[in-house]
Amino acid sequence: MAKGRLRSLEGESWIDRESSGCEFRDARLGDRFRKLLTQIGSAMGQSIPLVCQDWANTKAAYRFFSNDRVSEADILAGHFQSTRDRAAATEGLVLVLHDTTEFSYQRERSEAIGITKSINSGRDKAGRLRSHTVCGILMHSSSRLQSRGCRWGWRPSSSGPGRNSRGRQR
Repeated sequence: MAKGRLRSLEGESWIDRESSGCEFRDARLGDRFRKLLTQIGSAMGQSIPLVCQDWANTKAAYRFFSNDRVSEADILAGHFQSTRDRAAATEGLVLVLHDTTEFSYQRERSEAIGITKSINSGRDKAGRLRSHTVCGILMHSSSRLQSRGCRWGWRPSSSGPGRNSRGRQR
């Protein structure tokens, strides 16, 4: 199928600005992405089932995110382009703040999610060093700010170990 840019809506909204650079393999995927952004944007921080409000929309959202024809790059391309455009139009200092967040999970098999680190647990009764493995995901993100304090971009730099932010093996 032909590539499809997101179709524009009447009047420009933040969704239009942040997604105008997105290209999906099929225009219908772009339409679904715009609908998802509208739903998620109407209730930031809420769960997919809550923002989708019914089973059909919830199922469509999960199908979109698990679709092999949709990549992390497809989803983020528009936002990255908008951020570059804002940077080019900005005069003065731009601050880039970085953060790493660690999500730790208990797993019987560490390869199911990934190993973030091994921690020294002290010594056992015989005096031998003990350690335990921490399983989880590391998310590195950056936020860009203009010197006057206006935020104009967020970027998940990477997630790991060995997985992208959607949990797929790299």
